[in-house]
Amino acid sequence: MSKKPPHDAQDKEARRVIERVERESEVLGRSSFVRAAGKARDHLTAAEAEGDDAAELWGRRVGRALSVVAFIVLAAWLFAYLTR
Repeated sequence: MSKKPPHDAQDKEARRVIERVERESEVLGRSSFVRAAGKARDHLTAAEAEGDDAAELWGRRVGRALSVVAFIVLAAWLFAYLTR
């Protein structure tokens, strides 16, 4: 009879645990990215707006889109200013 050394069983268990952690961390990382992208989309489309007032809904959407454009312009200006 040949007995397996105890470290072989430990190695096998350690590899199984590491593989499981890798699988779960990939799923967790992707889900947090998807969740953040969904929150950004909901924010920009004013999904939290209450009521049926179309002017308020589109006002929020336009305002938020303009703030994104302003941020990009200011970031580009700052980058150009600092790299002179």
